Amino acid sequence: MLDSSPLLRLQWRFCFRFFVVLILSSQALSSSLRSQEPTASRRAEGSIRFATFNISFYRKSEGELKKELQEKPESAQPRKVAEIIQRVRPDVLLLNEFDYDKNGEALAAFQKNFLEVAQGEQAPIKYPYSYVGPVNTGVDTKIDLDGDGKTGTGNDCYGFGRYPGQYGMAILSRYPIDQDNVRTFQRFRWTDMPNHQMPFKVGTQDPYYSDEAIEVFRLSSKSHWDVPIKLNNQDSIHFLVAHPTPPVFDQEEDRNGRRNHDEIRMFADYVTPDKADYLYDDQGGRGGLAAGVKFVIAGDMNADPNDGDSSMSAANQLTEHPLINHSIDPSSSGGAHYAKSQGGKNLEHKGPANTDTGDFGDSNVGNLRIDYCLPSKNLELIQAGVFWPKPGEPGAKLINASDHRMVWIDLKK
Repeated sequence: MLDSSPLLRLQWRFCFRFFVVLILSSQALSSSLRSQEPTASRRAEGSIRFATFNISFYRKSEGELKKELQEKPESAQPRKVAEIIQRVRPDVLLLNEFDYDKNGEALAAFQKNFLEVAQGEQAPIKYPYSYVGPVNTGVDTKIDLDGDGKTGTGNDCYGFGRYPGQYGMAILSRYPIDQDNVRTFQRFRWTDMPNHQMPFKVGTQDPYYSDEAIEVFRLSSKSHWDVPIKLNNQDSIHFLVAHPTPPVFDQEEDRNGRRNHDEIRMFADYVTPDKADYLYDDQGGRGGLAAGVKFVIAGDMNADPNDGDSSMSAANQLTEHPLINHSIDPSSSGGAHYAKSQGGKNLEHKGPANTDTGDFGDSNVGNLRIDYCLPSKNLELIQAGVFWPKPGEPGAKLINASDHRMVWIDLKK
């Protein structure tokens, strides 16, 4: 039987109020700490997260990346990239500029030695499914493509590269990949695109490339892939990935800017049923996606909707496409911070700095939005972001791992 003396009742009230204050203070502190975390750490319930990240995993010679990832688990750049991935924890991830090897050994080593090992006190992450495939970079055409009187250079390859597979692509997924229905467009010829933008010699209407070059020239500087991700037995999302050529490193003929435009156009056409009849894949299939198919377009498109050197509003073919969900533009606190603190060309830009995804030369081009993760209109976009923390925020010391930032989106399953 409890003692009901006034003193004891007073003690009970004090203890009760103390514990209430303690609980409320703990909740407030927890809430404060959560509010300081990058948005990427807070997952939307019942969602699937797609992401794209140009990780600059290209090396000077063939096989060098594979050796590094297999033999040097202490290597600083891969560890930083792995920590970013562990922080954002995408379910489906495109990696741009990941050197290709036929057996996928470099990707397997990256998973085993980096992603599946805790980095910076982050939880390891496993991807049971993956996809790698050949790309056009470094594959010699045996033709003098750039007209410099020589053959066998990086500029004479289907896509610029010092060896086959440099600047390749790879996909990691926590959901099954429908391998039997993957489509690749590595060998699609540029000349087979109706109303293409192949360049002319300056001041003329004569083709810039020789007849011999036009006959073999492929549109994709790397490749275009359609990789279906299986959410369940009935439903899939087509992960449409690419890495168009930068619209620079050319002259007045604008050969790279024009190619970049048409590489982006290819996916804009691919998701539009009445515009894709001309397309053929490497397996012999024709056409694009059927009406109503769910998709996510992802990759380093090397084109900003408002700024930079791209040609003919190349990025707007996607950012203004009527079948793409534009309800949320991925953004970050770091994009706005660094545009202001770095100054230079950034101060002349028209586009919003918080949507930038790449940190480039401030006296030349400035920071740009060139990496995209764009869902179809029939997918519900819950939230989106760019992993670009500003100084003092968690993960801020990781951003020098690449000159690009990871872009992610959460979709309702």
